Amino acid sequence: MFKKILVANRGEIAVRILRACRELGVETVAVYSDADRNALHVRYADEAYNIGPAPARESYLRIDKIIEVALRAKADAIHPGYGFLAENPQFARAVTAADIAFIGPSAGAIQAMGNKVEARKLALKVGAPVVPGVYDTLSDEAIVAAADEIGYPVMIKAAAGGGGKGMRRVDAREDLANALARAHSEALQAFGDDSVYIEKAMTGVRHVEFQILADTKGNVIHLGERECSLQRRHQKLVEEAPSVAVDDQLRERMGDAAVNIAKAANYVNAGTLEFLVDKDSHFYFLEMNTRLQVEHPVTELVTGIDIVKEQIRIASGRPLSYKQENIVMRGWAIECRITAEDPFNNFLPSIGKISNLSEPTGPGVRLETGLYEGMEVSLFYDPLIAKLCVWGETRAAAIVRMRRALSEFHIMGVSTSIPFHQHIMESTNFMGGHFDTRFVEEKVVMQQGGNEDKERIAAIVSALLTHERRQTALTIPPTNGSNGSRWRKQGWRN
Repeated sequence: MFKKILVANRGEIAVRILRACRELGVETVAVYSDADRNALHVRYADEAYNIGPAPARESYLRIDKIIEVALRAKADAIHPGYGFLAENPQFARAVTAADIAFIGPSAGAIQAMGNKVEARKLALKVGAPVVPGVYDTLSDEAIVAAADEIGYPVMIKAAAGGGGKGMRRVDAREDLANALARAHSEALQAFGDDSVYIEKAMTGVRHVEFQILADTKGNVIHLGERECSLQRRHQKLVEEAPSVAVDDQLRERMGDAAVNIAKAANYVNAGTLEFLVDKDSHFYFLEMNTRLQVEHPVTELVTGIDIVKEQIRIASGRPLSYKQENIVMRGWAIECRITAEDPFNNFLPSIGKISNLSEPTGPGVRLETGLYEGMEVSLFYDPLIAKLCVWGETRAAAIVRMRRALSEFHIMGVSTSIPFHQHIMESTNFMGGHFDTRFVEEKVVMQQGGNEDKERIAAIVSALLTHERRQTALTIPPTNGSNGSRWRKQGWRN
């Protein structure tokens, strides 16, 4: 096992990885930008090093600085988390060249599966179905001709990345030229590569993904599926495991396809194979994410497997702790991505200082976050500030538990997506499992509360302020010969 691991990330995922390391008895190293000097992951790690100014391109995306810190701290492994450099083959190569273990797939596997065109070609080789399209990078003129042949609507996608970057849906020929220009520009900015490809835009489909684990001994298993159809502008908002659209037979077929694709890519470590599933239970390979996923906790909750610990064990050369026959999905898990965005104002990003924080707890509740009172939420990084996850014996029980947890989660100082998630959990379509990838954009409308709601919120805020003033009045001042502290307050958490 490694002696010291550097976590090349920030926020809730950095804290998640640091906790896994602590449970394994591994020392940890954090890196941080000027904006994150007081971040929770910095406080939690055994060592922490500044790597530059707030903009990610000057800190978290600086391969040279991260390698320099790893060598100085004598870390023998680096975990990239997700985002930033997690799917950057140059980073994986640089880590390996510095004689440091990379906790993730090889640079070759990242490059092969990170290119969406090449990944689809590999899927076709092993007999996995793919979305109809042209899986070559074409000139814009050739793409126009291909779109006419495929038939509208079509999707223009960046060949070198995912996450909704460089992706455009086109419903008519006259809109294609503008969509191509924007897709090229966005892809170049996000991935340094402006190449795109074209495929049929499928409607009425679900987004279902399979978590896989692969070791250096040739063993590959899957941990079942996650339902990720609740999205906005191709960004996932709610995930659950398992999926209401997948029965045992479909799970077996999709799981076999995921494992076969991973084997064909000589893949090692954790990865996710993403598919589209139509109303007739036909599935189509979409892409592979060569990293830990944001939504990995729901799989951990239903399988009991710590994916991050397995990543670390695999990277240290150990075989998988489990065989496919050991994997059993029990109960139901749901994750809500809590972002610093205003759902009543087109999800406009929100910044500010967390003035008050009350976190949900209780049976079956898991909160992944880097939040704390007094923390500054800035525009420099992704608006994801927490992941609220619950487990229940059934899907209905999990939904009820999520409603309860959301009602207990209070964040003051910034607008958050909590009201949106409360709205989703009350949706009859969601409760009935009747939704697809277009559900949020076509069916969900967020409306501001009426005067009654505003008056109720104002009353709550007024009561909190009054309570705080009263507690300040109860401050116990130090007296002669006394050990009293004037910072002690009765009934109030520091």
